[in-house]
Amino acid sequence: MTNSFQNVTTDALPTVGKLSIISMKGCEEFTAKIDSYLRSMRNDSDNVETYVTHVTCPRFGTGEGKCVIDETVRGHDVYIICDCFNYGVTYKMYGFDNHMSPDDHYQDLKRVIAAMGGKARRVTVVMMMLYEGRQHRRSGRESLDAAIMLQELMQMGVANVITFDAHDPRISNAIPLSGFDNVQPTYQMIKAIAHAVPDIKLNKFDTVVISPDEGGMGRCMYYSSVLKLDLGMFYKRRDYSRIVNGKNPIVAHEYLGRDVEGKDVIIVDDMISSGESMIDVATKLKNKGAKRIFVFATFGLFVNGLEVFDEAYEANIIDKIFTTNLNYKHPGLEEREWYYEVDMSKYVSLLINTLNHDDTISHLLDPVNKIQNLVSKLGTN
Repeated sequence: MTNSFQNVTTDALPTVGKLSIISMKGCEEFTAKIDSYLRSMRNDSDNVETYVTHVTCPRFGTGEGKCVIDETVRGHDVYIICDCFNYGVTYKMYGFDNHMSPDDHYQDLKRVIAAMGGKARRVTVVMMMLYEGRQHRRSGRESLDAAIMLQELMQMGVANVITFDAHDPRISNAIPLSGFDNVQPTYQMIKAIAHAVPDIKLNKFDTVVISPDEGGMGRCMYYSSVLKLDLGMFYKRRDYSRIVNGKNPIVAHEYLGRDVEGKDVIIVDDMISSGESMIDVATKLKNKGAKRIFVFATFGLFVNGLEVFDEAYEANIIDKIFTTNLNYKHPGLEEREWYYEVDMSKYVSLLINTLNHDDTISHLLDPVNKIQNLVSKLGTN
């Protein structure tokens, strides 16, 4: 891919169908960025003003909804951009303002697919954070929501699902004969920290990668391998005798790994929910002599607000938090000194452009060479 975003090989290939991008509620700004990049990549070769197909999902006074597509998508290659965790979108029900829940967003997604009536040539759902992704396995008499969701979308005619940093990528086993791509923002995160922290030294003598729990070791092993950094992890000791806020509470974090004294630490996780676990891990690392602590989290949810991170920053526990713009940002987040946004819109547009030409996205899913070239330019290895 050149600086002008052109890919000669891709542009020479025929498209699957006329490209249409549909934005679900709350994704309009992100979708507009994708549209802008796509028009730059294609140099207006399609002679279109926008690739965005406008849809509306109005609500009746009872809260019931429907979808109306304002233009045809017959024969189109459709990509639906969906953020099921955007609680900033509201609707009226019996005169009250209700914030849309993940369930509400998912129902609207199905309404959009249903409104197409099977006329699109191919439908791909770009579900940034996987709906019910944390309910990915059954333990006792529990629902298996993520698997049911994926199977339901396939039954409705969806050909592919693209998601980012799935809590457990093995959820793809629920739809083994359908397209499921789990995309990692590794390169974008490394590029972001190189820009935000110019004096970072990405070598095994000065920096360590840490997983906050055993479940996140896979993504941390990738960072450790491509950057050639030492790796450590925390083991979460839980109280399985009770459930608090839908999960077994954490009793303690136990560290396993190399000495972190005097070193910069990068904690990598898929999401920040309440943040309590992340701050506890960072505090323990500081107590072990860590120099600076940076956090990579694909999704910054901050369900209990930002104040706890303000306090951690003031106490010099956490230096910088990097999250993507793949989900709705908590109001006031961008104003925090400790926050850095990692823009993923260009990356998503590259994925869509490549898939629309029915070309492989392997080089986009595993950007080892780009990471190594970036680190080489930094001169820190």
